[in-house]
Amino acid sequence: MIRTTLSAMALVAATTHIAQAQDPVTIDFAYPYASAFDVTFDAILPKFKEKYPHIEVQFRSAYEHYEDGTNTILRESVSDNLPDVTMQGLNRQQILVEKGIAQSLTPFIAQEDTFETDGYHAAMLKLSTFDGDVYGLPFAVSLPVGYYNMDALAHAGVSEAPKTWEDMIGVCQKLIADGSNNPVYWDWAITGNWFLQSLMWTQDKATVENGRLTLDSPEALIALETVKSIVDGCEMKNLTSDQAVASFSAGELPMLFTSTSSVGRVERAKGDFTFATAAFPGLTGKPKGLPAGGNAAMLTSTSDDPEVLAAAWTWLTFITSGEGAAEVAKTTGYMPPNQAANDVILADFYDQNANKRTAVDQLPLLRDWQAYPGANGLAITQVIYEGLEMIATGEADDMEELQEELVEQVNDLLPTN
Repeated sequence: MIRTTLSAMALVAATTHIAQAQDPVTIDFAYPYASAFDVTFDAILPKFKEKYPHIEVQFRSAYEHYEDGTNTILRESVSDNLPDVTMQGLNRQQILVEKGIAQSLTPFIAQEDTFETDGYHAAMLKLSTFDGDVYGLPFAVSLPVGYYNMDALAHAGVSEAPKTWEDMIGVCQKLIADGSNNPVYWDWAITGNWFLQSLMWTQDKATVENGRLTLDSPEALIALETVKSIVDGCEMKNLTSDQAVASFSAGELPMLFTSTSSVGRVERAKGDFTFATAAFPGLTGKPKGLPAGGNAAMLTSTSDDPEVLAAAWTWLTFITSGEGAAEVAKTTGYMPPNQAANDVILADFYDQNANKRTAVDQLPLLRDWQAYPGANGLAITQVIYEGLEMIATGEADDMEELQEELVEQVNDLLPTN
């Protein structure tokens, strides 16, 4: 059963205590990707404590990735050990709503006179809205981009970033001829089959239509063939995402295609070379669309204490507000989905940080990062992951045959009605 409201008494008490409570109160909080967000919350927490000294935020162990975050929450709901606030991938919110784990934020929002003017616009809230109710406030939004060691490209005779995947493979060939033994990593393994969905949206094709996956479509075959051409044409090694970011930062990997989220991490760790980001290549030109990555803050508290709920709401809104969201942009490469952060706090930020601006310039291409339907959504993600892994390791050679296998396995996992 979906939890859409709190009792009127608890809600009134909670919203009153947001501003008035001074008794110490502790809330539990969990988020993913320590390598990306530890530095962000290190910056946010002191500001929060200065403003709300009576609220103690207790951090749980970070989720390894979004699938781990969702699986953890599902287990904790069974053991009655849920955190008060959790960060979940934008494509993993629906299952928590359907299972009644996430609480609707709409009653809290209704009590906030200035909520709309605080920068939460409908376009961003739509990513976390289900059946008319808001269940999450977007915290960090990303799009895929290209990372380039411009010195390595110049040494190979390349003066500009490639515009298409065919162009990129040509750059790989020049880098290989120039002595590179690993010219690129294309982040096929990134969470939620995000890069496969990127190739689908590039063709303006959704991966999910009317409750069914479109893996049997011509666009899906083109996507698989494109992955195969990148792996083969670039002699791509099968790294992990962390290995690829570390290798790029060390100057060993000339090109990297991944989320904009790692820009801050690369800038802090990179060697002595010219680093630049550029728009995600398309098939024949500019992509027609790209999936929105990132995460949202959700209320999963099981407490009936108005002060705990008030504290959880206060933390949730602070980290997604202008002040908190600005730290996301400053410390990572994510875009803050709060207009106040972009228009006021970060007024000149992107003019001075061109590598972080690349994703912002791609915002007109924003499409949904789609969840797979039914209770087996995570299992479907794993099936597609394993199929892509077969391409990355050279185990799969015939893409039409692989497509048929994926379609058969995925269809067995979809809801029957």
